[in-house]
Formats: sequence, C-alpha cells, structure tokens
Amino acid sequence: MTDTTTAQPGTPATDASRAERVAAYVARMPKTDLHCHLIGTVSAATFAELARNAGLDLPDAPETIWRDINSLPPDPALYRNTRIPVPQGQGPDEPERPYSLFQASEWVNAALRSADDITRITYEAFAAAHRSATRHLELQIDDVPPQLASLGFHGLVDACADGIRLAERDFGMTGRLIASIDRSHSAEQALEFVRRVVARPHEYLAGIGLVNLELAGPPERFAEAYRLAGDAGLRRTAHSSEHAPVAINTATCLDLLGCDRIDHGYYVLEDEVMVERCRAERVPFTVISTTSRRSWRPWRRASIAAMAEAGLNVILASDDPGMFPTSLAEEYRIASEDIGLSPARLREMSLAGIDASWLPDAERAEARARFERELDALEAELRPF
Repeated sequence: MTDTTTAQPGTPATDASRAERVAAYVARMPKTDLHCHLIGTVSAATFAELARNAGLDLPDAPETIWRDINSLPPDPALYRNTRIPVPQGQGPDEPERPYSLFQASEWVNAALRSADDITRITYEAFAAAHRSATRHLELQIDDVPPQLASLGFHGLVDACADGIRLAERDFGMTGRLIASIDRSHSAEQALEFVRRVVARPHEYLAGIGLVNLELAGPPERFAEAYRLAGDAGLRRTAHSSEHAPVAINTATCLDLLGCDRIDHGYYVLEDEVMVERCRAERVPFTVISTTSRRSWRPWRRASIAAMAEAGLNVILASDDPGMFPTSLAEEYRIASEDIGLSPARLREMSLAGIDASWLPDAERAEARARFERELDALEAELRPF
C-alpha cells in the first residue's frame, strides 16, 4: 500500500493530497457574503410549508418549481459582440418547463403572512450561510409585500433584525440589511421608498441597493433617491453592468449614485478605461458564478476570471442561493477548481469582503483581525498548497 504522506513530488498521490488540502482550505476559510437576497435564500422545503400555510395555488409542486428555475435571457441580439462571448442558445441542463427567478420570488413574497415568517426566513438564511463558514452576511430586502402592509417597512426590518439577533446568538455571526429599490419603479416611487427607509434609522439597516432586471431602469433615474440615502448616512450599492452589456452604467452608479460597491459588474470589461479606473480605485465588485440563467453560467465564470486577471477587486457572493441553488462555499469551490483562482487570491477575496462590508469601522477592523488570525491558522495546518 502506498503511503501518500511520503509520495514523491509530482506523483498522483501528491497531487491528490494537495487538491484535498486546497479544498479543505477553501471550504473552511472565513467568508463574507455582501450580495444575497433574502427572498432568494428560501429553500424549496421552507417555501412548500409557507405556501401550504398561505393556501397558494401553484402550477407545480414547490420542489418541482425550485428544481426548474431557469430564467430566460433577454434578447440575444444584445450580446453578439461582447468581449466575453455570451452563449446564444440553451444550456444542456435547461428544463422543458422553466420558471423564472422573478416568478419564484413573487410566490415567496405572496406566501409570507406574518412577522414570524420573516424572522424565520432571515434566521434560516444565516443558518445556511454559516454552513459555508460565512462570518458576516448582508441581506438585501424588498419593500413589505401587500398582504403585510399593516406591518409596514419598519416592522419588516424589525422582524429581520430579530432573525439576525438569533443568528448572532447561535452562530456568532454578524449581519446587516440593505433596502432594495426596484428599478422597474419610477423615480418618484423610489424616492418615496427611501423616504420611508430613512424616516426611522435602524442599527441593522446599513444601506440601499438597486435590483431587478437592469434593462428595466437606468441608474440615473434614481439619483435623487440615492442622494437622500447618502445624506442620511446610508451606504449604497447597485446591480450594474449585469444585463446591459455596457460599462457606462457602472460609471453612473459610482459618480451619480455615489455607490460604495457594485453588484455584478461583468460588463465593465467592455471598456478598458473603466477597467483601469475601477482597478485604481479598488471598487468592490460582488460577483457570482451561478445564475438562474443556466446558459449564461459559462459566460459568468469566464467574466469573473477575466475580471480577476485584470486586477479588479472581485468578491465572491451567493446572490439567490436557495433558488439557483448554490452556497458561498460552492462559489468559492467553483472559483478554485473551475476558474482556477489560487488559494492566495481567495485569501485576498476573503479579506476584501470584510473590508468592503458595511459594519461600523471598529467592528470591521476587529473582524478583519479575526479573519487574518483564522486564515493564518488554516494555512499553518494545511500548507503546503
């Protein structure tokens, strides 16, 4: 029997041992998830229970719907000349009867009937993240659904905060909330929403974001809403250069909306000047290899590889992990094994994530020191890579 601990360099046994050490390091390294939608964290099992309690009339079993989530891309003609080729046809694993991510999200929102439901899904989001060695999670939350109008937006925030406090107690994690503007809404609707957001500050509500299909609303539409949020001391991010194959939206988000981070941002690669600017300014991009548009997954991964190669500050996130499905640990595994990022680069991402978090300065500094200690201990245990 071969003793793998004494195998010579370059032998299959040594390569396997190194791969196992790298995999263990990637799985166990401390992580920060800065781009995760609360509704998108809901599992099929939880949705099934919520839908049954709410009496929702669904076209399929919840488990079947979740299995077949596959959002169709926008007009393929938009993406024929991009730097990273975008697949024009269907992927090999696309279901015959797909359900879009937006439709699934609408059903989850319709199934929420109480503050306890909101607290539950928030806590479950943290529990799932904890299994990925996530130490800090920032959840994007939508406006209160119509059936919970009596709760109000601030009641929704309170219910989410209750879930975060339980996670702090049980998992030792930290968390924050991001109020999401739906970009399909008008400028006036967005401003009214932000007025409600800032009317009652909350310790767990750290900032605002801009969500929904990018083609539905250009970022400049929301300048006044973002200005109000910034004046109130809220941090700002936005989905950008994800569906619109241009870098200009990201420039608008940085310059007009005052964004601290960019969610996605893959199409900044279309403009080398923008790449150089974002590299110089160390703009944080929260990126995700897995998407509900299954045919786009190879393009996503090639884009992240190109962004990393260009020296951009890319930080892995999970987005809608209950619905894709994925996890932050899986996104790190993909980055390591499929994209080919080194353990050293993944360590940089781990630390960049905590640096880009919206924790108060003192808490962020303490968390970074803990991350460094934990990473050092892991490397001492698992090296050489």
